[in-house]
Amino acid sequence: MKALRYLLIAIVALIVLAVAAVAIAMAVINPNDFKPQIEQAVEQQTNLDLQLNGDIGWSFIPLGLELNDVEAQLDGKRLVALDQLIAQVDFWSLIGMSPRVNTFVLNGLDANLVVDKKGSGNWTRIMPEPAAAESTQQEQPAQPADQPKEMAGGGTPLNFNVESVEVSNARVHYSDEQTGQSVTLGNFTLNASNITLGSAFPLDIGFQVETAKPKLTVDGKISARIAANQALNDFALSGLDAVFDMSGEPLGGKSVTAKLSGSATANLEKETASLSDFSASLANLTLDTNLQVQGFGDKPALKGSVAIKEFSLKKLLDNLGQPAIETSDPDVLKAIAFSTDIGGSPGQVALNNLSLKLDDTSFTGSGSYTLANTGIVFNLDGDKLNADRYLPPKSEEGQAAASEQSGGQSGSQTASAAPESDLLPLDTMRSLHLDVNFGLGQLIVSNLTINQIKASTTARNGLVKVDEFSGKLYDGSFNANATIDARKDNPAWAFNSDVSNVQTLPLLTDLAEVDMLSGGANIKINATSRGNRVSALRENADGQITFNLAKGEFRKMNLTHMACEGIALVNQEKLTTTDWGSTTPFNDMSGTLKINGNTLNNTSLVAALAGMKLEGNGTVDLKQTKLDYEAGLRIVGEVHRDPACRVTTYVENVVIPVECRGNFSENPGGLCSFDGSRFRDTLKTIAENAAKAKVKKEVDKAKTKAEEKVKEKIQDELGDKLKGLFK
Repeated sequence: MKALRYLLIAIVALIVLAVAAVAIAMAVINPNDFKPQIEQAVEQQTNLDLQLNGDIGWSFIPLGLELNDVEAQLDGKRLVALDQLIAQVDFWSLIGMSPRVNTFVLNGLDANLVVDKKGSGNWTRIMPEPAAAESTQQEQPAQPADQPKEMAGGGTPLNFNVESVEVSNARVHYSDEQTGQSVTLGNFTLNASNITLGSAFPLDIGFQVETAKPKLTVDGKISARIAANQALNDFALSGLDAVFDMSGEPLGGKSVTAKLSGSATANLEKETASLSDFSASLANLTLDTNLQVQGFGDKPALKGSVAIKEFSLKKLLDNLGQPAIETSDPDVLKAIAFSTDIGGSPGQVALNNLSLKLDDTSFTGSGSYTLANTGIVFNLDGDKLNADRYLPPKSEEGQAAASEQSGGQSGSQTASAAPESDLLPLDTMRSLHLDVNFGLGQLIVSNLTINQIKASTTARNGLVKVDEFSGKLYDGSFNANATIDARKDNPAWAFNSDVSNVQTLPLLTDLAEVDMLSGGANIKINATSRGNRVSALRENADGQITFNLAKGEFRKMNLTHMACEGIALVNQEKLTTTDWGSTTPFNDMSGTLKINGNTLNNTSLVAALAGMKLEGNGTVDLKQTKLDYEAGLRIVGEVHRDPACRVTTYVENVVIPVECRGNFSENPGGLCSFDGSRFRDTLKTIAENAAKAKVKKEVDKAKTKAEEKVKEKIQDELGDKLKGLFK
């Protein structure tokens, strides 16, 4: 026991002597005397030119080092400079294997990082390049097989404590000579105290960031409490309060503030993370979320909620110094909100109880996103949407320009002068995995009102199908489906549509302010095409359109008047009626249009009118918006009560020619008129009818005369016989 006692006394004595020796050495030796040696050692081992301009100080209790006015140059240019560095460690905490940093002060750090025109950073040249022979010989020694590997748990956790950390007036400047970009981090400050693993400590950070391209300045302040366990695999952040004031060219010279607040946790071992009462705001836009994440691999599981408070998009753009979105209704885009619950199985992000508000339109539904195949599934239903309110306003200059371009070929020339671009991003479409169902109670678009819209779309590996697109439209209904096959570079399109009893008068009036036709339209469209540009789709279009209009009328044109003009010419009389009206009713009109590229060919237009039958054929040029139609009004009965329009045997079954030619985008009401050039054929028919009537009259006259002669002869012969009998 005495031996052990003496041994302990000896060890303590040695420690005291060692401490005393160090203390005496630190008190006697002046570190400033070794500046030249320190500078020379750095220059020999690196490419830096170290300049220790200030005093070097050290202390024993606490064990500390202080540097003042230090600068390191690289290639004759300053790389880094430092006004002051103070590092103090509690000596006795080192003896107890529980290091405690009393103070760490860094003041006036100034660093310059430069990427030259070859793309090489100056910091990569701090250490000299090794000689070729040395580089081939310097290899890392292999780890002995029997060397114990580090345990997964990292061994005994380190009990690390820092009493105070202070960084002030730090600056880092980065410039890239290749791009001309430069970024400066300035006025950087950091303050933290009582940093102990296993408990929370306060952290305050301040900085300013400036960029040259574009010119942008960000002033930031961050305050929070941070905690980390001793194994450094479990972290927590609470009481976050971050404010970023931004100004510069991207913001149109305006200033805007962004804020972050809330709490966050992360456990690297369990692979979990969470955001609690987290809020992010930018100007008048605020996002709130509570979110939990389980798993950091390719199949994370999420649970929580996200909400964007109601905000004005127009005000947000104004706050950010961005150009305003001009809309025909200035009161739209002022009330937008979004919220959803987040869940789903691992590897899938599911949105439930999804709610979207766009001004006075509300959408509800659900959706999901699968990470493995980027598959998107959405089910969304809305109440009503007036899309016209969101269109750009029609300016007087724009309307004038549109009217000028609509004349002749100027419109088509202007359109063809504009460069065409691909309609579909084929690579993107081939990667799509979609299943979307959409419903809307009412949609107003291009001044059309469509009700009870339903749409269903799927996409798999470049094959996009619109399985259903249906709705109610002007007392009728429509149903369409389409397929786009983008698996090849020349995509194939197919479109089928069935329109039933849609009233054309309100439809055309609302769509194009055209009120020249009324009736219940029944239309079937079957069309195909190929291409990825509008011009190619038009040129390759093929298919057929069949239509039927029941109980309708032509408006702003009186076909009866046109027919009577022809009949009056035949009768060599003048019409006395002055009020002919501006419409032509019909019981039924039907026809078939064959699609051949930009041209629609019609050879079977038939319409039943009062006393007439409309027959016609012609073409519609969609590219030139031109109509070229030859129609005829076949007289099949009494047409009008005007005496000059009486139907005689000369005009019965005669065709009164009508032509419809011109640009139907300009003056639809003035397209059709009496065709005098084809009236010669009508006169020929009338002459044939007249000749037939004259022949018949002569035949009847000759027949009557012959019958009279026969009768007279019979009477004469009978009289002679009677005379002979009674004689």
